Amino acid sequence: QEQLVESGGGLVQAGDSLRLSCAASGRTFSSAAKGWFRQAPGKEREFVAAISFNWSGGRPYYADSVKGRFTISRDNAKNTVYLQMNSLKPEDTAVYYCAARQGGTFDAIYTTAREYDQWGQGTQVTVAA
Repeated sequence: QEQLVESGGGLVQAGDSLRLSCAASGRTFSSAAKGWFRQAPGKEREFVAAISFNWSGGRPYYADSVKGRFTISRDNAKNTVYLQMNSLKPEDTAVYYCAARQGGTFDAIYTTAREYDQWGQGTQVTVAA
């Protein structure tokens, strides 16, 4: 079984922080590139952050809307990717999905949904004004 499971979402106030986790199991390789996407009600799924696989903890990349506030990281031993979200805004309210791309180029970063082949079920993040 291939599985990604997100956790850590919840209801917070503007300015608060949350840390999302995404644990992989089954045939999701620890060497897969990882990403976070989000989808707000009535809107298309959008890219949030991505991290490559390399031997130094991965190389991160961020959407402009979250740069400086969010931090993506990974723990390959646990096959888990994290999204630390600080200074949350109401505009960050969405369902957050983690994704994995297996078999990609070493140290590659992927920013579009179609480039990923595994997805989690999503975790709701709600930021109250």
